[in-house]
Amino acid sequence: MGREAAEGRARSAEGRATGAEAATEHAGNSAGNSGRIPRENSAVESAEDSVDRHIARWTGKVPFDVPTEAVITRIQLLAKHVSHGKERALAETGLQAFEFETMHRLASRGAPWRAPSAELAAELLLSPAGMTGRLDTLEKSGLVRRLRAAADRRRVDVELTEEGHRRWLDAMRWRGVAEHEMIEPLDDGERAALAALLKRMLLAVETR
Repeated sequence: MGREAAEGRARSAEGRATGAEAATEHAGNSAGNSGRIPRENSAVESAEDSVDRHIARWTGKVPFDVPTEAVITRIQLLAKHVSHGKERALAETGLQAFEFETMHRLASRGAPWRAPSAELAAELLLSPAGMTGRLDTLEKSGLVRRLRAAADRRRVDVELTEEGHRRWLDAMRWRGVAEHEMIEPLDDGERAALAALLKRMLLAVETR
């Protein structure tokens, strides 16, 4: 889509988020006063998604634990939606994935967004030749510059240009819009609870 239409979609998403937050707060207050689950939430809980259909299709055909299958499959599908959101963000800014990835590593250093070329290649799992080719493309586009290190002329540093940093920030903004659209249905308490549950699952895997 065109840039103006894309920005309109971003503003629309932000507007919907504000309305959704107000509605969620109102629903939460109503639930607290009546002790009942808000009607809107009940409707969502009873709605059928693709995982419900997946479970129904496989029930009785293969042994599996339904709650486990429901959780894991939804995590997998949400991860795919996150990936698609990132792709849309790059499309809005005209960047390719490898360009954003390299610029993201540089931006993580903070101003002046600089790192040794060899260090950057190691982080990106690139050979020296692969790193050179990537930097040639980025430098030609005006997104990075290469500098000889003052202390060691054999070392080449890579630095984001002002234009590169601007394009990276633009991509990050669009990624934020995509991520907000995904988490929009949850209020602050639900987001905190979900984050805690996912952290517990991740810690269990990372500490085995």
